[in-house]
Amino acid sequence: MSMTRQDPRTSAGPQPAAAQPAVRPRRVTLFTTCLADFAAQGPLMAAIEVLEAMGVEVTVPRDQTCCGQPAQNSGFSAEAGRVLGQTLNSLDGAEAVVTLAGSCAAMIAHHAVPLLGPGTADRAGVRNLWEFTQFVAAFGEHLDLELDTTLTYHDGCHMTRLLGERTTPRQVLSRIRGVRLVEMSDSETCCGFGGTFSAKFPELSVVMADAKLDNADAAEVQYVVSADPGCLMQLQTRADATGRVVRTRHIAEIVRDALRRPA
Repeated sequence: MSMTRQDPRTSAGPQPAAAQPAVRPRRVTLFTTCLADFAAQGPLMAAIEVLEAMGVEVTVPRDQTCCGQPAQNSGFSAEAGRVLGQTLNSLDGAEAVVTLAGSCAAMIAHHAVPLLGPGTADRAGVRNLWEFTQFVAAFGEHLDLELDTTLTYHDGCHMTRLLGERTTPRQVLSRIRGVRLVEMSDSETCCGFGGTFSAKFPELSVVMADAKLDNADAAEVQYVVSADPGCLMQLQTRADATGRVVRTRHIAEIVRDALRRPA
């Protein structure tokens, strides 16, 4: 069965901030996501450094939780709505909401209204939502970036097929002097994580991860980069388990490492 890519710029759903003309916000509220909060705090701290270098004030609400995607993907829509509702409550009043995971951005953009009703489209966590690279691409032109490295980019499924975004990560990377992007074969092919998919179908999940890692190896680069912590956790864990010399990095970490600050 084929899946038609949905682009929030043309869909009938809520229009996220990245789909609309915008002036750079003065304050950003960071939706950290579960994985970035509990298992991948490096990308979280890197994102804060990058956003502050862009001249915006960053806040991190303590009462945010999950976007509800694990429950939604498991068929528990009511529970997903309750979890997402709590997170949206924590983001109310935000001038801009930036998240580190394309999959979480896709979940909110495409499921908030069906789960919580049409009025949800006007809530800050939906209407003012940006995926990290979308925000940096829109407002980070002035950043002075330089990093001598080679890398390949993995397009996460939800960010690519649901959020309809694969341009801004490459746009951001292209602004970094010294970065050489080597496109691997089948960059849009799933890494095998898929949230609960990797837990329900572990044997298939690792085969998919191995195929992705084979493509990354063939690119002969220093880093495998993505905008989704879940994909990176899947690939790095599998690489470590099989003895592969693969280093994964969230794109926020690459941009942070490339920052050139005045002496």
